[in-house]
Amino acid sequence: MNPMNAFKLKSLLDRFLENHPKLPPFFRAAVGEVREGTVIEIKVISPDNKTIISNLKINEEDMAILGELKELK
Repeated sequence: MNPMNAFKLKSLLDRFLENHPKLPPFFRAAVGEVREGTVIEIKVISPDNKTIISNLKINEEDMAILGELKELK
């Protein structure tokens, strides 16, 4: 990844999180509950009330990836 794109990505993420300050504490709390077999569900409701739902089940490899991401903080 181009270093300038990485810097821009970080800047955009920081702005997004400033607009949604409850998101980081939610993720910190949720990550503490995630273990192999956990199902994470994401639901999006548009302004015209269309709903899209998806989920994923955490496996052993996902847990290893999450562990590495925690170390990158």
